[in-house]
Amino acid sequence: MLDMDGTLLDLAYDNYMWREHIPAEYARRNSMGEAEAREMLSAKFRSLEGKLQWYCLDHWSEVLDLDVKALHRRENARICFLPGARDFLQVAQKHDVRVLLVTNSHRDTLEIKTEVTGIADFFDAVYTSHEMGHAKEDQPFWHALYEAEGFDRETTLFIDDNPIVLESARTFGISMLLNVTRPDTRWPAREHRDFPAIESVASLLSQEPNPPALTNLELLIGAD
Repeated sequence: MLDMDGTLLDLAYDNYMWREHIPAEYARRNSMGEAEAREMLSAKFRSLEGKLQWYCLDHWSEVLDLDVKALHRRENARICFLPGARDFLQVAQKHDVRVLLVTNSHRDTLEIKTEVTGIADFFDAVYTSHEMGHAKEDQPFWHALYEAEGFDRETTLFIDDNPIVLESARTFGISMLLNVTRPDTRWPAREHRDFPAIESVASLLSQEPNPPALTNLELLIGAD
């Protein structure tokens, strides 16, 4: 099970959208300074951080009186895979492993990112927090996912860049967890000691080019 933003796709796009582009557009529409708009919106975002509404484009379109989906699409040239992530997914497709995309991303954001990268095509199934009715930070999300997928908690690997989400997964009983420490390529790797860490999913690939293999991943999950 793989997260999307910050695990497979560069979080630089999302950070730019929410920390720079949307506040700048809000400032322009409301005749105010960008610094003031960033401060105001940052407080609004923090108040819902980790909740389903925080990830919902419809919610923020209504609250901010902006077409947030259109703003995202306007900047879609910034969307890209993290280094080595596409290679990882291509190799994973060749192995006898069921691969799931498990994301808090809003369905509209997922649509835009799939249009640009084709990311959804790499997975056997895609599960979004809006489909499950809860964010990944909340236990009901994992119960709903388990009901839908019936995965084995002992033999399922979950990779995410958010330690709070990983803690929620651990509380549910998922035993194999990996934390991606460099979700945004504009910034150095972060240090987190609560979970086994990798800088990127590319580190799970074998260094042997022919044939490509998930050697390090196989050590974790015993894949063929």
